[in-house]
Amino acid sequence: MAAVPVAEGGPEPHDSNSSAESLDRLYPAVGSTKPPRKRTTSQCKSEPPLLRTSKRTIYTAGRPPWYNEHGTQSKEAFVIGLGGGSASGKTTVATMIIEALDVPWVVLLSMDSFYKVLTKQQQEQAASNDFNFDHPDAFDFDLIISTLKKLKQGKSVKIPIYDFTTHSRKKEWKTLYGANVIIFEGIMAFADKELLKLLDLKIFVDTDSDIRLVRRLRRDISERGRDIEGVIKQYNKFVKPAFDQYIQPTMRLADIVVPRGSGNTVAIDLIVQHVHSQLEEPWCWQCLMPSALCLCVAAAAGTQCQRKLRWDLAALASAHQCHPLPQTLSVLKSTPQVRGMHTIIRNKETSRDEFIFYSKRLMRLLIEHALSLLPFQSCTVQTPQGQDYEGRTYSGKQITGVSILRAGETMEPALRAVCKDVRIGTILIQTNCNTGEPELHYLRLPKDISEDHVILMDCTVSTGAAAMMAVRVLLDHDVPEDKIFLLSLLMAEMGVHSVAYAFPRVKIITTAVDKKVNDLFRIIPGIGNFGDRYFGTDAPPDWSDDEDALST
Repeated sequence: MAAVPVAEGGPEPHDSNSSAESLDRLYPAVGSTKPPRKRTTSQCKSEPPLLRTSKRTIYTAGRPPWYNEHGTQSKEAFVIGLGGGSASGKTTVATMIIEALDVPWVVLLSMDSFYKVLTKQQQEQAASNDFNFDHPDAFDFDLIISTLKKLKQGKSVKIPIYDFTTHSRKKEWKTLYGANVIIFEGIMAFADKELLKLLDLKIFVDTDSDIRLVRRLRRDISERGRDIEGVIKQYNKFVKPAFDQYIQPTMRLADIVVPRGSGNTVAIDLIVQHVHSQLEEPWCWQCLMPSALCLCVAAAAGTQCQRKLRWDLAALASAHQCHPLPQTLSVLKSTPQVRGMHTIIRNKETSRDEFIFYSKRLMRLLIEHALSLLPFQSCTVQTPQGQDYEGRTYSGKQITGVSILRAGETMEPALRAVCKDVRIGTILIQTNCNTGEPELHYLRLPKDISEDHVILMDCTVSTGAAAMMAVRVLLDHDVPEDKIFLLSLLMAEMGVHSVAYAFPRVKIITTAVDKKVNDLFRIIPGIGNFGDRYFGTDAPPDWSDDEDALST
């Protein structure tokens, strides 16, 4: 598609020679090419975690478990870069693409969040409309590039929130995760060589300069508290020259140019078709999962499955069930007392009161056992009698508990009882009823969790789906794998193998391991639906032992 060049955007007056050198530094020559890249995944949480389009609301707080049997990403997110002049309609085009794509998990990242922190002198210039926000030097490209790289690696990122009224960053930052598709939009989206390497598809939105000026007047006056004289002054002094000098030349780097912006529905349809073709992946008929994830003969034969994805951990675990239990597993010693409490809580005739009482006793023993596996170092204290005592003290920074809702929260009182001032976080994971994928729907973690030993709590683990996803979320928050302790009252061998194979340094701690899981992923002989027995609710007929974390 061809596009007619327009005018807008704007840099501070610069010497023409230095501007030419700056432009040459910012983006490569037209003929330069980069080798084809693999696609990626990541995820998303925004504030609020909703993206409203004209037809529907997309919930962006979930995260699909696109991880292979090693616990790493099986593919990367597809990153779309949207460039164009100020008020050209980039955000509107992005929203239209998202709506037409109809993919479940998306991240919309705006370059407007990445303006540099201004000095006192620059703040004064900005207040009088004499600072150039439309020059490449106004943006923190280092932060932009590191943020996009982390999103593509599936890690969580902190995004600054820019206040256009005060021309400053707010104290609070928002958290984003990766997704199937990441859309990055901004006037300088194509103005850096390293940034260009991260974009799988580059789209330039080309809108008439008069239309952009009218839009900018409306936006800056109504949304950013500017007066009409200041907006026009800034436009003529900075915005328009910057478009001519820095933004319009990047049109030649775009894979697709969209004339008339959001009014060009034909161009948007073509973009959507292209992105769909890039996201398509063969499925395994037998395992009902991406061929890259399955371990069966059908995948080896290249048979493609057109059914909807059903994330089947059985195929993952089956390859390891004949192996001995992993060394990272620690099972509470089965004393007559422990065995007796298991007898009570496994008995279907046990009353709810007794079930809760003996479950709490087991939880306390489990927590105490887990704490004994934490790192300790020697220390010497003086007793009241004035004598030295050679003792031991916890050598970590602090301990944080994270419960997988809802059953996991029943273990919080036991942890609080033995860990003074312990911090608690929560994770809610549910299954998408259409795809069968576990998805993250709520997350509250304490600050600076990356330096803590984390006690991850869930009462039963059958397939390990929820546990693996929760571990992945902790890793995304930079918690070291060897500092994660997964605690469960009862686990199936399948779940143990799945978690241990994906995350070999995570410590797995339980009071008992049952050998079997039936076709409905219920642990055999099992304990029943722990959450329903504990809270006194009725289990649905198709519940599984991961039901409290993966409710359908």
